[in-house]
Amino acid sequence: MLTDPIGDYLTRIRNGLQAEHEDVVIPASRLKREMSRILKEQGYITDFSAEAGEKGEVLRITLRYTEDRDPVISGMERVSRPGRRRYVTSDDVPRVQGGMGTTIMSTSTGVMTGHEATKKGVGGEVVAYVW
Repeated sequence: MLTDPIGDYLTRIRNGLQAEHEDVVIPASRLKREMSRILKEQGYITDFSAEAGEKGEVLRITLRYTEDRDPVISGMERVSRPGRRRYVTSDDVPRVQGGMGTTIMSTSTGVMTGHEATKKGVGGEVVAYVW
C-alpha cells in the first residue's frame, strides 16, 4: 500500500528526468492533476494529460529538457509529509532558491503557487518545492 502518493509523484518525475524519458505515467488524483497544472504553467513540464489506465485513471506527464538535454527541473522536495504536516500563514510563505523556484501549496481556495497564495492573502499546507 502506498502511504505517500505525492512523494511517489515527485519521485517518478525525478526518476524519469534522471533516465531522460520523454514522459512518465503516474496514477491520477485531483491534487496530482493540480500540481501538474502548476508545473506546466511555471514551465517545468511540457504538457500533461489524463488517460484511462489498467487500474483507473493515470496522468501522462511530458517532461521538459533544455537544448543540451539537461532537465528543466533541477530539484524537487516534498515538504509536508503524512507524518509531519507543514502549514504556513500568508505572511510566512517560504521562498525557494531566493525566488527562483516555486512553492506548491494546498489552500482553502485550491492548489496554487506560494506567490499566488501571498497575493491572495491565504495560507495553507506547503506541499512541495520545485526549482
